[in-house]
Amino acid sequence: QVQLVESGGTLVQPGDSLKLSCQTSGFVFAMFGMAWFRQAPGKEREFVAAIRRISNEVVYANSAKNRFTISKNNRLKAVYLQMDNLKPEDTAVYFCAATAGETEAPGGMHYWGKGTLVTVGS
Repeated sequence: QVQLVESGGTLVQPGDSLKLSCQTSGFVFAMFGMAWFRQAPGKEREFVAAIRRISNEVVYANSAKNRFTISKNNRLKAVYLQMDNLKPEDTAVYFCAATAGETEAPGGMHYWGKGTLVTVGS
């Protein structure tokens, strides 16, 4: 079956760095675009970063630009999110997702992980 398992979320202080991982199985990883989304308490799920299939073009939300870096390893079938200079507003559950299309819309994602919690500050 399809699995996307996030890891790496923890409590950090403002200005700290953190790297999230998403290990996948059950689908042809190289044929899918991969993305990260996040959802803070009381808010809707929002796009963070994506790396498109085939072209490997990267796309970032304004909140992530110049602070976050998305990457992937096709051999390991994993995608990563390096987060630098974290801010309190980055506090959220971070989700890994996969799409067979060329989109960053949540509705365009075919598979989702269960999420990993990142807390910035107290």
